Amino acid sequence: MDIRDTLAKMVGKIKQRNYAANTDNHLLTEEEMKQARTLNDKELNLLLLYVNTRKYAQRDRAMLLMTYWGGMRIGETAATKIKDVLASDDTIKQEINLTAEQTKGRYSRTVVLNDKLRKEIMAYLLTRFTKAELIALQYSSTKEKPLFCTQKSDGFNANTACYHFHMLYKAAGLEGCSSHSGRRSFLTELSSKSVPLKVLMELAGHRQAQTTMRYINVTSDMKRAAVELI
Repeated sequence: MDIRDTLAKMVGKIKQRNYAANTDNHLLTEEEMKQARTLNDKELNLLLLYVNTRKYAQRDRAMLLMTYWGGMRIGETAATKIKDVLASDDTIKQEINLTAEQTKGRYSRTVVLNDKLRKEIMAYLLTRFTKAELIALQYSSTKEKPLFCTQKSDGFNANTACYHFHMLYKAAGLEGCSSHSGRRSFLTELSSKSVPLKVLMELAGHRQAQTTMRYINVTSDMKRAAVELI
C-alpha cells in the first residue's frame, strides 16, 4: 500500500468518525440533510416489504416508522425506553416525552404518536412480552430498559442504529438514503399537506423556522399541486 492509499484510508476514517459524532448529537450539516433523500409512500412500502422478510421484522419496522411517522431523530429512537411508550394501563401512550439527555440537546421535547404508529409499537412489544408480562412491567425495572434491543439484548446507540438503517436501505436497494431520510420524509409529507410551519416546528422539536425549512424537500408532486391552484 503506497502513501496515497494510506492517506485516503485515514481521511475516510476521520470523515466516518465526524459523521458518527454529528449524528449522535443530531447536528447534521445542511449538506448532509440534503443528501438524505426522502421516500414517497410507494418507496416506503417497498422498504417495509423488504423488512418483513427479515428475522427481526417487527423491531426494524417499528424503528423505521418512529422516524417516518413520528419524525424522530435516530438518536432519539435509540434512546427511547420502554417506560416512555408504555402507559400504566399497558397501552401505548399518545405522546413520548423525551428529556434533554435523550434528545442530546439542550431542550426536552414531546413526540406525538399517531394511531398507526402506536399499533406498530404494540405489535413489536408483543414480540418481546406477553400481554400479562406487559402489565407486570409497570412494577419491574425492565421498563427502564431500551425499547429497541439488538441481537445481544443490548440497546442500540445512535451510531449502531445509524449503521443499521444504512444497511437496511442498502439491502432494500434504496440509494441516497440515511437514518435522516425518515425525519425529512415526515416533514416533507406534512408540508405537502399544508400543515402550518409552526406546527411542523413543534413536531420536529425545532426552535428556528429556517431549520425546519431546510428539512423539507420540494417534490415534483408538490410543485404540480401548487400550479393547479392558479
